[in-house]
This record gives sequence, C-alpha cells and structure tokens, in this order.
Amino acid sequence: MDPVTIIVICIAAVLIAATGFLMYRYGVTQQKKVFEATVGTAEQKAREIIDDALKAAEAKKREALLEVKEESLRSKNELEREIRERRNEVSKNEKRVQNKEEALDRKAEAFERREQSLSAREDNVQKKLADAEEKRKEITRELERISGFTSEQAKEYLLKSLEEDVKKDSARIVREAELQAKEEANQKAREVLVTAIQRCAADHVAESTITVVQIPSDEMKGRIIGREGRNIRTLETATGVELIIDDTPDAVVLSAFDPVRREIARIALEKLINDGRIHPARIEEMVEKARKEVEQKTKEEGEKALLEVGIHGIHPELVKLLGRMYYRTSYGQNALRHSVEVAHLTGLMASELKLDVRMAKRAGLLHDIGKAVDHEMEGSHVQLGAELCKKYKESPVVINAVESHHGDVEPTSMIACLVQAADTISAARPGARRETIETYINRLKQLETITNSYAGVEKSYAVQAGREVRVMVIPEKVSDADMVLMARNISKQIEDEMQYPGQIRISVIRESRVTDYAK
Repeated sequence: MDPVTIIVICIAAVLIAATGFLMYRYGVTQQKKVFEATVGTAEQKAREIIDDALKAAEAKKREALLEVKEESLRSKNELEREIRERRNEVSKNEKRVQNKEEALDRKAEAFERREQSLSAREDNVQKKLADAEEKRKEITRELERISGFTSEQAKEYLLKSLEEDVKKDSARIVREAELQAKEEANQKAREVLVTAIQRCAADHVAESTITVVQIPSDEMKGRIIGREGRNIRTLETATGVELIIDDTPDAVVLSAFDPVRREIARIALEKLINDGRIHPARIEEMVEKARKEVEQKTKEEGEKALLEVGIHGIHPELVKLLGRMYYRTSYGQNALRHSVEVAHLTGLMASELKLDVRMAKRAGLLHDIGKAVDHEMEGSHVQLGAELCKKYKESPVVINAVESHHGDVEPTSMIACLVQAADTISAARPGARRETIETYINRLKQLETITNSYAGVEKSYAVQAGREVRVMVIPEKVSDADMVLMARNISKQIEDEMQYPGQIRISVIRESRVTDYAK
C-alpha cells in the first residue's frame, strides 16, 4: 500500500473519531443517559477502528515497501544485464580494433619492406640506366665512326625519311578519300544528270541573230543612202544602228551593240526595200512599225517560253524582258533558248531529287534575265537579274539562284545548285556555244603557264581543246606521292584563276626508264 492510501486511512480514522466525538456531545445534550450508557462501547469501537486502520495502514505500507523493493530489484537486475551486454560488446569492439591495429601494423611492415625493395630496385634501375646511357653513347660514337654521320645528321636523315613516309601515307589517304567521295558523288550525279539530259530534247546548234540584210541589187544601195546621205542618216538616227554599205554584193551590214535595235533596223530596212519608197518620212514610219512589231514579237516569245516551260504567275514586265532575250546571244547561243533549256534541265533534276519542280523551272528560266537589260544599265547580268527579281517580287529561292549561278554568292538551296549545274550543262554541251580563236589560244597558254610554274615539271601540254592538261614531271624530283598533291594543287589553282565551261582534266605523268646495252 502506498503512503497516500495510508494517509487517507488515517484521515478517515480521524474523521470517524471526530464524528464519534460529535455524536458523543450530541448524545450528551440530547440523551445524556443513553450516551453515558453507550460511551464506553463507542470508545471501544473507535479504538478498534483506529487499531484496524493502523493495522491496515501498516500492512499496506509493508506491501508498498515490498513492491518498491521488488521493482528496485528488477531494475537493478536489468541494469546489470545491460551493463554486462555493453561490456561484452565493448570487449568485442576492443578485440576487433586490436585485430585491425595488428593487421595495419603487419601491412605497414609489409609496405616498409616493399618500399625498401623498391628503393633497392630503383637504385638498381638507375644503375642500369646509367650503364645503358654509357653504352648508348659508346654505340652512338661507334655508329658515327662507322656511318660517317653525326647524331644531328642522323636525326635529320631519320626525320626526312619519316617526313617522306608521312607524305606518302597522307597522299595515299587523300587519294583514297577523294576516289571514294568522287565515286559516290559521280555515281549519283551521273544518274541525275543522265536522266535529265535524256529527257531534255534541245537543239544541238543554237540560233544567232542575223545582222546582214539582203538587197535585190546594188542600185538599192544608192536609194538607201539617198541624196547627200539623208536617208541613211535618218535611218541611223531613228534606229541607233550603224549601216555599213561597202563592196559586199547584194548585202547591207547592220552594226549595233544592242540586238533589239539591230532587229528593229533589220525589219524596217526590209520593209523599205519591199515597199520601194525610201525617204525620211517613210523611214520614220517604217521604224515605228518595226519597233511595235519587235515589241509584239518579244511579248509573244516570252509567253511562248512560259508556255513551253509550263510556269505561270510571272510579272508581265519580266515576260517582256524574257522575250527581249530572244534577240540576245552569248558565244553564239541564243539567250532565251539557253534559259528555256536550263529551266527544263533544272526541273528534270529537281524531279529526280524530289524537290519543287515548278520553283526549279522558274529559277532556271529567270537565271539570265539580267542579260535582257545589260546593254542599257551598268552592272553584270547577275546583279541586274537579281535586282529585277527583287523588284518584281520573286521568291528568295529564285533570287538566290540568279545571284549564285556563276558563284558570285553562296547558294542557299538545292535548287540554286541545280541551276548552276544546268547552266553549265547547257553551255558546255557540243554545239551550244562557239569561242573565238583568241579566247581559245589564251586559255591554252594560261593552262600551260600554270602547270609549268610547279617545281619538278618538265613539260606540259593542253590537249583536247583545253579540256585536258598532261603534265610530264621529272621522276628524280617528283615522287608518286608528290604527284597526287601536285594534281590537286594544279586543279585548285585553275579553279581559282580561270573561267571555263565544263571541266578540265589534269593528268600528271611520271615515267622512269633505264637503258642498257648488251655488248
């Protein structure tokens, strides 16, 4: 029993005693006699109750003390058990740490022994290296004595040999890479170009503008000149064309830089000859009629070109300019027929490569549009063509194709690259263009000058109308590996310094001959 219970019991006993005392007093006042009779009994009972309460309280106290002692004993036992377990664990950890320390000591000893062994080996190796260095010096001195070369000379010889080997290897790698790339690119390009060329039917010989007007008789020359030359002056003033009337029988030559003016003069002169009435008023009338006829002809030719190519939506002014190209030639090739041919080729190649065929044809047809106005405005036909396309709101693809078809700017689309290829094909095919003898000879001389400028070249020959250059090299100065690099450098220099249609083949020939005589 805990102390609280004992205190409660004591309080209860006191209360009971107080209650008895009060009952006693009350009984004295009320029933004094009865109380006196029973007071002894009440006191006896009170003493008995108090005794019982004291006994119960003592018993509870002993029980509480016993329980406290038992609880204390259990706690003590558990604490001792935990202490024993902790001591056992600490003992195990101490043993483990001791074992690890012993292992570390053993490893440290092993490391020390190994370090001593390595130090001994290092000393041995240093000694051997010193011996080897001494032997190397002896061998070097012996080799220098035997070969007659110093170490620097031998090093230079080895470096030179290594450089030649590297050069050979690099040339071989370059040659293999070029061959592989060329084979793959050429195969694909052949397939596209052959398909496009097979499907494009173009005239083998292009038209050229005729500047000679036939007359029925030499008497007509005098009528064309007129009294004091007034007829010929009027005709030249109205057309801007110079008439050359010489000893050529039955012909009058028209000379003008502008082909459209030359055509107007030709038509007007033919009309005057057929009419027979030649005087200044009639000349002006016929020139005006011829000008209108040429304008109508240019419009018809432009529309005919659009219909032939199969495109639409081009600005009417560009259509007129296309028609004017009918009277424009380049190296004897009609500019309008060349543009139509380029448009067909570009469209065919675009269809093979799954590109926009209509856009490709549009770019091919307009790529040389600047040639229609290059007689009237300053600038190259590339710049003028790009300005015209921008002016009449053509697409950026077409504008870039016009700007880049001669390599003036970088192409930004596949269609621009196709226009370049088609332009080259149309210009380089047999019968398309003619070149002057002077241009042809200058190109041959320039090719031979470029190839002869390289060291080790003995002779060079430009053959096949300048389509191939054969370079003969001195075999003692140029190796097989140098030939590959020389051919590549020559081709790059020709590409940078020359302008030519098609491609030029560079053949480097190295021939070694040994001759002996049996006697």
